[in-house]
Amino acid sequence: MVREYSAQRHLPPLESGDRLTRPEFERRYAAAPHIKKAELIEGIVYVASPLRHEQHGKPHSRVITWLGVYQSLTPGVDLSDAPTVRLDLDNEPQPDVVLFIEPDAGGQTRLSSDGYIEGSPELIVEIAASSVAINTGSKKQVYRRNGVLEYVIWQSYENKIEWFCLIDGDYRLLSPSADGIIRSGVFPGLWLAVEALLNNQMVQVLEVVQAGLKSLEHDAFVQQLKKQKIV
Repeated sequence: MVREYSAQRHLPPLESGDRLTRPEFERRYAAAPHIKKAELIEGIVYVASPLRHEQHGKPHSRVITWLGVYQSLTPGVDLSDAPTVRLDLDNEPQPDVVLFIEPDAGGQTRLSSDGYIEGSPELIVEIAASSVAINTGSKKQVYRRNGVLEYVIWQSYENKIEWFCLIDGDYRLLSPSADGIIRSGVFPGLWLAVEALLNNQMVQVLEVVQAGLKSLEHDAFVQQLKKQKIV
């Protein structure tokens, strides 16, 4: 144990711009407990700056509240807050929020022996500072290439939400229906009142997602997940 600690202590620091393999990234990240968020995107390290309340913490909490209600009433679906995700050898992001179908219910991911999510979660949400952030550029392409089925970006400075769905290998932007609601194609019953979320009208957000949870499509989805588990 002393030898292991000594080896970690002499590792180079983890810094933005480093080009590392995934195992080396994980070693340096584990040896730097003061770093709260770091990602490996296309082999390049990105260490997050301190997160502001209005631009990140507050939108993040609203998303967790919305998705938490859906997950709690959808057996076979799991939710994680800012987990490290092993996508491929050059990409280990730490998305703000992931919603995924459990492996034994037919999901795309699995849990590694050391507790990490491996593979592509069905839905990822990122809180981006602006439209020029990494979340809207290289990270979006990484998620597309690895088969993340739905990708939601909340651009906090512009106060805008974009919801992309993977169709024929490319991301297509989903638009709200006439009632202002976006309905997930991957998670039936996951409904979002977009303007209400942007304007912190959480009572309306929760009313809409609860309506989705009472829909026939959500009931059919839950039954489908249960059958997957039995098989």
